[in-house]
Parts: sequence; C-alpha cells; structure tokens
Amino acid sequence: MNTTAARTTLPPTLSALRRLVGRTPLIEVECEFRGRVHRIYGKYEAMNLTGSIKDRMALTILEQAYTTGAIEPGDEIAEATSGNTGISFAAMGRALGHKVRIYMPDWMSRERVLVIQSLGAAVIPVSHELGGFLGSIRMADEFARDTPRVFRPRQFDCEDNARAHRETTGPEILAQLATIDRRPSAFVAGVGTGGTVMGVRQCFRERGLDAAVHPLEPANSPTLRTGTKVGKHRIQGISDEFIPSIVKLPLLDEIVDVWDGDAICMAQKLANELGIALGISSGANFIGALQVAHAQGGDACVATIFCDDNKKYLSTDLCSDEELKPHYLAGEVKLRGFQVISCP
Repeated sequence: MNTTAARTTLPPTLSALRRLVGRTPLIEVECEFRGRVHRIYGKYEAMNLTGSIKDRMALTILEQAYTTGAIEPGDEIAEATSGNTGISFAAMGRALGHKVRIYMPDWMSRERVLVIQSLGAAVIPVSHELGGFLGSIRMADEFARDTPRVFRPRQFDCEDNARAHRETTGPEILAQLATIDRRPSAFVAGVGTGGTVMGVRQCFRERGLDAAVHPLEPANSPTLRTGTKVGKHRIQGISDEFIPSIVKLPLLDEIVDVWDGDAICMAQKLANELGIALGISSGANFIGALQVAHAQGGDACVATIFCDDNKKYLSTDLCSDEELKPHYLAGEVKLRGFQVISCP
C-alpha cells in the first residue's frame, strides 16, 4: 500500500461513478399486521450502479484512498466479501483500471461469482475447511502482505464505510421523509459490516434526532448476541461469523432477530403481491422494521434498507417453496400497496 501525499486531482472516472451511486428511491410500503396499519419505508438500493447498497461504501473508500494516496494507478485491489461488496469493487476497480481479486466463501450464490467474474475480477473461493469468511479475510491479508502494490479496502474495519452512510444514506432518508412531512422514529438494518447502521446513526445524532437505530441479525445465527459464529443461516450478506470492529453495539438500540425462512417468505411475498423483487436480506429488514413499528405503535415512522434485488439469488432458496412456519411473521402481513418517494 502506498502512503504518498494527498492528491488535489482525482481520476475523472470517480466523478462519473459518483453520478451512478446514491439518490435512490424510498419505497413506502403500506401493510396490515395484527390489526394495525403500518407504513414501512425501504431505501431501494437496487438502483445503484451494480444493484446494491455496497456501491456507496466501495466508492467512498476508493475516493478516500485516491485522495490520501493509499491507492495508485496500477495497484491491485484485494478484498474479502460475501458478494455484493466484491461486485462493487470489481466494477469500480475495473472502471478505474485496477486488477481486482475477490476472496469469498464458496457457499455464496453462483450468481455472485458469475457477476464478479463477468466484471473482469478474479474470484478465490474459500471453503469451510480453509476458514470460510474469516479465512477469506486472512487470505486477502496474506496476499496483500506478500504481493507488491495491493490495496486492501478492509470493509469491516474501515471508518469510511460508515462515513458513506453518514454522508449519503442517512441524509437521503431524512430528506425524502421530509417531503411527506415525516421524521423517522427508528431505523433498522441487517449487520454485515455494520457500516449502514453506524453511519445512519451518526447522521441522525449529528442532526439532533434521537430516533432508535436497531441492528438486525438472523435468529438462526445470533452473532451479535453471542460475539461469535453460532448456527447457520441463509441471509447472505449479514452475520458473517464475527462482530466487525466498526460496530459499536453500546451505541445502538436493541438487536432485532429475524428467522431466515421468515425473511425468504417475506421477500417472496413482496415480489409475488407487489412486484417488488428483493433479496433475502431485504425481506429480513422489512420484517425487522415491521416488528419495531408495531412495538412503537402510534405514528411510528420506521425506515430500513432494501439492499438489492432478487437477481443474485435465483439459484437459492429464495426461488423455492419455503415452508411458512407458525412462528414466522410473514404470514400475518397483508400488503396493501406502495408509493415511491424520489430523492429531492
């Protein structure tokens, strides 16, 4: 990694990429749940360059790295990811002329691998025996240590990850809700790196808002509650075997748990009944946000993230017949329709 002086001139491609990231719609979904009507506000991140919220973080990290000289033209980018971050760095890295190398657990969806490869990046699959997600991070670190001119974004430890959401996601949500004369009473989002919840919380507090900010994780694998990997789950992109260093749980509100099957059923329901095709983590976020809204009662205004669409999950259980178990909440949700709030 280079440590040259900060630059005053950045690659023009960064400015072009910035026009393709952020300013996504906010979808207001109206539903009935246990005798009450709720409106859940989901940021529709499939509208970003590569179709996920991770574009925000990847672009911010690359902009900062170019500004400080941490990355130079011709350097290689190496990152560990469960998929969407790898896709973002593959697209942006190649746009900026960098070779990209992605380390990823080998149980992630086949679509993720194919998309990354289609963008000209190398994918190194990492098995359970080689350490899974933690092994992916270790192998990326070893490659950077042993190879000249490698930039490691280190998404789980990089404060620019949270800054991306403090400066873009949070302010956009507030501006969009303000157009309908509303303010958030809570924000809920699944924790992968934790950048989204930490950055949105920072934005809210800087603006004097005391809205609750809830981290979400799979009930099947409650890493945040236990501090380590336990159980298994099917919500790709969250609960990646450890608590990232940028996550400060004492600053956040109560952890929200959602069963992976419930997340799948909810994502299927949003697609089948409203035509809003989302990934599994988005189904989890919807269920989590609905739980918080129902608990708050009254005029609750709960925002969340629709992280990506369903296209990278077509070979997963998202497109199978998922059993709607008695303790799942999706079966109690009656969807009534949706409105779209553009970014002002």
